[in-house]
Amino acid sequence: MQRGSRIGLGLLLAAVLAVVFVSYLNPHLAVDLANRVWACF
Repeated sequence: MQRGSRIGLGLLLAAVLAVVFVSYLNPHLAVDLANRVWACF
């Protein structure tokens, strides 16, 4: 794997983890997203 793609992948993973962390700071958002996913089944 090239160095640039590894850095890009690392930044993408860090961004995803940051979004998950911020979403759990607001419990209503986490419950709302869980309900939307559950409604698909």
